[in-house]
Amino acid sequence: MISVREEADWVLEEFGDVELGDRRRTDRLLEVVTRLGRRPDASFPLASANDWATLKATYRLLENPAITHEALLSGHVASTWERVADWGAAGEAVVLAIQDTTELDFSGHRATSGLGQIGNAYGQGLLAHSTLACTASGVPLGLLAQAVWARPAPSGLSKVQRKRRPVAEKESAKWLAGLQAVVAGRAQAGDPARLPPLVVVSDAESDVYAYFAAPRPAGVDLLVRAAQDRLTGAEKRSRVRLRALLAAQPASPPETVVVPRHPGQPARTAHVVLRWTALTLPAPKGQHGEPVTLWAVGVQEGDPPTGVAPLDWLLRSSVPVRTLADAQERVRWYRGRWTIEVWHHVLKSGCAFEQRQLASAATLTRALALYDVIAWRILYGTLLARVAPDVPCTVLLEVQEWQALYCAVHRTTTPPSSPPSLGQAHRWLAELGGFVGRTGDGEPGVLVLWRGLSRLVDMTYMFQVFSPALQERKSG
Repeated sequence: MISVREEADWVLEEFGDVELGDRRRTDRLLEVVTRLGRRPDASFPLASANDWATLKATYRLLENPAITHEALLSGHVASTWERVADWGAAGEAVVLAIQDTTELDFSGHRATSGLGQIGNAYGQGLLAHSTLACTASGVPLGLLAQAVWARPAPSGLSKVQRKRRPVAEKESAKWLAGLQAVVAGRAQAGDPARLPPLVVVSDAESDVYAYFAAPRPAGVDLLVRAAQDRLTGAEKRSRVRLRALLAAQPASPPETVVVPRHPGQPARTAHVVLRWTALTLPAPKGQHGEPVTLWAVGVQEGDPPTGVAPLDWLLRSSVPVRTLADAQERVRWYRGRWTIEVWHHVLKSGCAFEQRQLASAATLTRALALYDVIAWRILYGTLLARVAPDVPCTVLLEVQEWQALYCAVHRTTTPPSSPPSLGQAHRWLAELGGFVGRTGDGEPGVLVLWRGLSRLVDMTYMFQVFSPALQERKSG
C-alpha cells in the first residue's frame, strides 16, 4: 500500500529532485524545509534557531526571482504521482483528485506588495486553487497541482456582463486549468495502465457546462456538486429541471451520512434517502456544444435537527450510476472533499502560514510551496495511521525520532531493536500533543499530532545529544 523505507527521509523524497538551476540551491532548499518542518508554526527566526546565517539563507531562497512556485512543488508532485501508482498497484480502485480554492488572508500585513482583494473590500491576500490526490478512504497522497494569484481590482462590469464573458476570462477557468493539470500530469507519470482511475471532485462553483464538456482521456472522470437546478434533456421541448427528474425516481431506504463540521456547526449524522438517474446536460443558451451525458445523485434529509438546514446535495458525475451501491459510492467520494478542507486548516493553523510576514506576494507564493508539503506530511501521518495502523512507523518517523519517542514515553534509555507500528507511534505522538483518550474522545486529530511532532523535535535533539554518552556508559 505504501513504500516502507529504513528512514522516513520525507524532505529528500519530496524535494530532492527539484531542479533550481544550481545544485547548491537545491541543497539549501533541503536544509530550509528540514528546519521549517521541525517547527511548522514557528516564525522564520525561531525555526532557524535564531542563527543569522541560516535565517539569511532562508530569505535568500524565498526572495530569489529565478525560483518559481511550480519548480519548488515539482518534486512533491512527481512523488504524489508515484504514491498514486503505489496505491493503485495495492488494489485501490479509484483515487480522488479534489479541487478547491482557499483565501490566504494577509490583511494585517499592509507592507506586503502584490496582494489582491479577498473577502470584503477591505481584505487583502492571495487565492490558492489546489488539487489534492486522496484515496477513497481519505488518505492524502499529495498535491497534483496548485495555482496562486492575487485577485485584480473590480472590472466595473455589471453582473450580466460578467456572466456573459467566456469561461477563459472568468475566475471559474481555474476548474478547467485544474482538470487539465491532472490530465497532463497523468500523461507525464508514465504508462497510464499503472495508475488507478482518477475522479476529479469539486464543489458547486465548478458547476459550469464547459467543465463537463472539456475533453478527458479514459481513466479521468468528474464528480461535481450541482449549483443550480438546471434544465436537462437533449430536446428543448422535453427538457425538465434536475430536481423534477430526480423526484420522479424511486427513493432508497433511509440511511445515515456523516456531515463534516462547518463553522458554527459540529459534525453530525443525517438520515437521508438517495435517488439517481441518467441525464443529458445541454449547452447553455448562447453557447455552442454537444449535449453531455451524465448521471445524477440526489441526497435529501427529511427530518433535520431543530435549527439546522436539511442536507440537500445534487451530485453530477461522468461515472455511471445504475445501482444503489453506485449512488452510495458517489456520495462517499463527494464526502472525501473533507480531506482538502482539513489540509487547508493544517496549513493555516498548524503551519500558521497567514502569519508569515514577507515583503511581496511572490515571496509568499514561494514560501507557500514549502508549507504546502509540510502541511501535507502532518495530515498524511494522521490519516494514514487510521487506515494502515500496522505498518512500521518508519513511514513517518526517522530512526532517531521513533527511538526518542519510545524512550520518552516508556521512561527508558534503551529503545527496542525494531520500530513500533504507525498506529502505536501515532497514539504516543497524540499523547505528547495533549490527547487524553477518554471514552468518547474519538480518534486523535491533526492538531494534536502536530503538537506532538513539535515536542518530538526537542526530544530527538536531546536523545541525539545524550545517546552516545549512554551507549559509552553501558559498554564501559
